[in-house]
Amino acid sequence: MKVFLWWFVVGATMAVAVIMLQGGIREAMQTQGSLWGLKLVELLTTIIGGGLLGGCVALILDRIKKS
Repeated sequence: MKVFLWWFVVGATMAVAVIMLQGGIREAMQTQGSLWGLKLVELLTTIIGGGLLGGCVALILDRIKKS
């Protein structure tokens, strides 16, 4: 579980870095009205997806290393 959590945080951080490089955070900040919530959900799903990808790959590699 410790391995998953560490790599989840690393994957989520990398996803945030990519979003920031592409200008997604600025775009979300400039969004007006009801689109703000939609943009926020879009960013959060991307960040959580990056974390899940990192965590799951780490678990698979950890299991391979143990066997």
